[in-house]
Amino acid sequence: MPNTQNTVSFHDGRSAPQLGLGVWQVEDDIASSVVQSAIDLGYRSIDTAAIYGNEAGVGRGIAASNIKREDLFIATKLWNDQHGHDITKIAFEQSLDKLGLDYVDLYLIHWPVPKVDRFVEAWESIIQLRDEGRAKSIGVCNFNVNHLEKLLDETGVLPVVNQIELHPHFQQAELREFHAEHEIITEAWSPLGRGSLLNEPTLSAIAHKYQRSVAQVIIRWHTQLGHMVIPKSVNPERQKENLNVFDFTLEDQDMAAIAGLDKPDGRSGPDPELFHLPKK
Repeated sequence: MPNTQNTVSFHDGRSAPQLGLGVWQVEDDIASSVVQSAIDLGYRSIDTAAIYGNEAGVGRGIAASNIKREDLFIATKLWNDQHGHDITKIAFEQSLDKLGLDYVDLYLIHWPVPKVDRFVEAWESIIQLRDEGRAKSIGVCNFNVNHLEKLLDETGVLPVVNQIELHPHFQQAELREFHAEHEIITEAWSPLGRGSLLNEPTLSAIAHKYQRSVAQVIIRWHTQLGHMVIPKSVNPERQKENLNVFDFTLEDQDMAAIAGLDKPDGRSGPDPELFHLPKK
């Protein structure tokens, strides 16, 4: 399959594929084959994290591919118990070693852990890693507006990406508006609502209209809104289906119908203000 997908532009001058493969809950012993399958199909962006325990498998998959390193976009993340000036750099080195890479294209703080309140220290170290060229671009995950404002106030540097839970039942309009005002790309994790949306009547009707799957409709909704999106699948056929969303366009009325599916209690993952796991 040709790699015909869109790209997004970061405020640091770099760019990234809009659609990538997420590998949350992919076991390390199969991560290599999952990544190889995705790359063979045309994926060029892979999103992993230290806490996933599969960076080594992802690295093996990258090494086994025939794609040049500079044509891939690899992201990984700093875990919650490694916020700080020195420990953040140690964690980064460990991730690079497991991945078998000299650099990553995007390094992210996984959660702000505001009750510990050391994410600014972690960010300062990550800025240094960017300046050294070892993390080409830098970002965060699960940061609320107040967390982002603190980064800006204390360092003057905003992330290029904020990766957040985002799907039709949890659309985070206020946070996305802040992103847009500050040229931060919104990246969606759990883009399909952990499968809870696949039988949603409105989405099913839209999927029938375009003769697509509900997953394809949701992914296309994300891309039309300008989001980066990282659906997970270990199944090559599903990977192919998820990638095949750039040859149709949802009409305005369908985008509006999906916007109407937002729910105030639609969050399925942790609350960033409360979430903290001190150990891996």
